[in-house]
Amino acid sequence: MSARTSYVATAPARRSSPVFSTWATALLLPLGPAAVAVLRLVLPYYTAGSPEETVAEVGRHPGAQSAVLWLGLVAVLTLVPGVIAAAGICRAAAPRLTSWALALAVPGYLALAVMLGADQLLWSAHQAGLSASQSAALFSAAHPTVGIATGIFVVGHVVGTVLLGIALVRSGRVPAWAGWATAVSQPLHFVATVFLGSPQVDFVGWSLTAVGMAMVARELLRSDSSTEPVTPRP
Repeated sequence: MSARTSYVATAPARRSSPVFSTWATALLLPLGPAAVAVLRLVLPYYTAGSPEETVAEVGRHPGAQSAVLWLGLVAVLTLVPGVIAAAGICRAAAPRLTSWALALAVPGYLALAVMLGADQLLWSAHQAGLSASQSAALFSAAHPTVGIATGIFVVGHVVGTVLLGIALVRSGRVPAWAGWATAVSQPLHFVATVFLGSPQVDFVGWSLTAVGMAMVARELLRSDSSTEPVTPRP
């Protein structure tokens, strides 16, 4: 008489600590807003200034303008994946708000790359030794897509971040203060840029976004590490 041996397949248990991809996502969440916060602080010119004033300030501070381009590159590479990761935290609790937040913020952040082209032009004109009048003329002759991108960026990232912050509050997965800090951060940035002309207040606005995203990152790591192990089926 032969004995029949049965084998039970077991599922691998979930790791008790976040994997590398989760850590990478958590790190980039606050990185983009923090890069823009520093960018707005070191930007050598006032965005509402005339082309001549803008060119003059870049000519006096080319190193600061170079830093703006580096920080802008970091922002372009991290803002969109960051906001998508943040949406994953609040989508279940506030699906409509989260969808609208993404529909506005993602195009807004993508438009930042077009806007940075104008900053690169300012720096390159100075490096090439163009006169102030030539640089101002070149800057003024920007393609219409720059103006369109600016409008998309302003509306998209301001309104989108407000909606994302409210969705985070509704989710209950981050402290309410972090969600409200995110919601008010970009209206504060708008006021600082358009009405106050204050890089310091602008820095605070973007820093609030970074703090809110840091709390989202903490929740992402916490939820990943606290997931119960998979129970093997008999």
